Amino acid sequence: MSVMQSVSKIQAGIKAPDFTARITNGKTIHLADYKGKKVVLYFYPKDDTPGCTVEACGLRDQYEKIRGLGAEVLGVSVDGTDSHQKFTTKFHLPFQLVADTDKAITKAYGVLNDKSNMARRVTFIIDANGKIARVFETVKPDQHPQEVIDALKA
Repeated sequence: MSVMQSVSKIQAGIKAPDFTARITNGKTIHLADYKGKKVVLYFYPKDDTPGCTVEACGLRDQYEKIRGLGAEVLGVSVDGTDSHQKFTTKFHLPFQLVADTDKAITKAYGVLNDKSNMARRVTFIIDANGKIARVFETVKPDQHPQEVIDALKA
């Protein structure tokens, strides 16, 4: 198995690696800020590219349902906040995108694609106690929002 195809080192049951980063609106957040709430932390390669747009818009369309299940959505890519702001505005994304420009978060979660130097498409559902509840290693952008909802209901 090549490094590019390797699975995330973060597995269900362990504490989610905390991070500090800037988000779409320019504010700085910490994952710990979301303690007491479930988090759908989804990693994607690049803003405004075909698969990433399908995934983001699907999560946008299901956002109220996801929030109704007690979860917040955070998207993470290695793009900066300017790119995130354009992507968010263009597609009316109601959730924040995390700017992982130094790739620290992507590396901490083991989802950096060494070949492209971007995040692999992997989603982590983090429970209200900050532990990884579910890892989606294989994400099909068009089907993923429903998988997330099903996992949050489980």
